[in-house]
Amino acid sequence: MDPAIWSRLPEELLEHVLCFLPLKTFLNLRSTCKLFNSLTFSPSFMSKHSSSSSSTKFSSFLLLSHRQCHHQFPLYDFSVGAWRNLHLPLSVSLPPISNSSGDSSTLLSSSNGLFCFSVPSSSSLLVCNLLAKSSRIINLPAYPFDFESLTLVSTASGYKIFTLYSKYSSNYALVYNSKNQSWTKFNSLESVLRDSSNHQESVYYNGSLYFTTPEPFSVLRFDLNNNGGGWERTNTMLPSELVFVRLVSDGERKLYLIGGVGSNGISRSLKMWEMSDHENENKWVEVESLPELMCRKFMAVCYHNYEHVYCFWHQGMICVCCYTWPEVLYYKVSRRTWHWLSKCPSVPERWSCGFKWFSFVPDLYALV
Repeated sequence: MDPAIWSRLPEELLEHVLCFLPLKTFLNLRSTCKLFNSLTFSPSFMSKHSSSSSSTKFSSFLLLSHRQCHHQFPLYDFSVGAWRNLHLPLSVSLPPISNSSGDSSTLLSSSNGLFCFSVPSSSSLLVCNLLAKSSRIINLPAYPFDFESLTLVSTASGYKIFTLYSKYSSNYALVYNSKNQSWTKFNSLESVLRDSSNHQESVYYNGSLYFTTPEPFSVLRFDLNNNGGGWERTNTMLPSELVFVRLVSDGERKLYLIGGVGSNGISRSLKMWEMSDHENENKWVEVESLPELMCRKFMAVCYHNYEHVYCFWHQGMICVCCYTWPEVLYYKVSRRTWHWLSKCPSVPERWSCGFKWFSFVPDLYALV
């Protein structure tokens, strides 16, 4: 252990050794010396560590946001089947959680380890990586800026923020690109904005965002990679007797449609369809139906207020939630099984509505 010998250890060999450490252990070593700290975002170390064994990966969580959540959020850890609490660290440089007027910041969207918060009484958003303890304030194009919906999309090449808003009887779409740190405005479609009470975000799939419209139901597509901001109404025929529809995607390979089937505005069953390319023609193919007893409970939870239903993808699972109910219905795609995630024990009984769940997959290298 002669320091004179170890000081001559080549840096590339040291990187190779350290990349085998569990990520949590390595993060605790960053304060040891400047070299260890600088390795965190070294391109060569990032490449080696991200390709190392799965034992270095963090757990994935379901995160519950509620207007009564101030400095912490309940988390469900699927790896151990237990609840935890996520405390917002001051080192992230989050703005005040609430101000003198009583306004509070709200978690708006999450994607691949990044969170997007609203900033109280401010014309700005905050994007942060809680694991890397990094954050960025993003100024909105105008103040006040009342947007209808917001979606954060994070990829290996950066992130984009998509918003829909109305101003002076005109409808627009705005896209923020982290690469050039600027906003681009596009004309929107009236049918996208007609249902502002819908808590469902747009769905990112294969480079585009997909939306469902109110009745008569249809699916719209917005090309995120096209600087022209192309809108397109898909011509794929939707299933019949739909009462409500939602979209879910794993991001690249699969696009699903979740829908209540019934008549006269009352859903009697919940079904799932997958977008399939058959003979160069897209079509929705039914793949699953919620078991009757679970369907009865879910419909009782919603009480026919289907605008409160929202869905999202989380690590091989499709989560179906209700804004007014603290439990989560989820479907394991690989096993083709449905399950209920019961209410978090720490959530007070007086919290009667306003439950919004998010997928949280920590990623040290998701840059803000």
